[in-house]
Amino acid sequence: MKSKKSKLKKQKRKIRYDRILIFLAIVLIIVGFFTFLFNLKITNIVIKNNSYLTDQEIIELGRISDYPKSLANSSSEIANRIKQSVLIKDVKVTKKFLTKVYIEVVENKPLFYYNHTNQTILLDGTSISSKYPVPTVLNYITDTYYDEFIKEMGNLDNSILNKISEIQFDPNEVDDNRFLLTMTDGNYVYVNIATFYKLNKYISIKENLPDKNGILYLDYGNNFEIIE
Repeated sequence: MKSKKSKLKKQKRKIRYDRILIFLAIVLIIVGFFTFLFNLKITNIVIKNNSYLTDQEIIELGRISDYPKSLANSSSEIANRIKQSVLIKDVKVTKKFLTKVYIEVVENKPLFYYNHTNQTILLDGTSISSKYPVPTVLNYITDTYYDEFIKEMGNLDNSILNKISEIQFDPNEVDDNRFLLTMTDGNYVYVNIATFYKLNKYISIKENLPDKNGILYLDYGNNFEIIE
């Protein structure tokens, strides 16, 4: 009888050891898995919609240029760091498979260089000293229309903004918010605050004009006067 009892005790003791080993194995697997996840590094960075900041500049703003550990740099942390740039209006950062980072930016784009202050004016009205390939506003714009002018410039398509070389605030007795635009193609265009939106149709309007340089009056109607 004693031998049977001792055998049963040994079997029970062996079962307990097996359970402990299984438990330890599971713990080691879990710890190993989380250690693996924590040590995963960013391997790919994709950036969209940037024009004035290079990919490398955005990567450096996000402090991910050395491809750091992914979990140690959350999407919100990366986004908040990138937003510190005056040239960034908004940014969305997402991760896929933990190691791939997608950065989609909305730039606070430069609109024009203002000779009156010798500064570049951005989409939100901020002034900076850096110069960019944007239209130059030659003279002072009265405070009455300055903010509206910035708003209308911000509504222009980039393709149109790139076709404007110089802008002159040119009010007269009839229209106190008229602007004269010098285009890169050699044409001149008159607009005012109320008709600024017509500039986005400049390319299609031009297709119906004579193949000569002239003055396009978009402030009232769309008359075209050929420059002889």
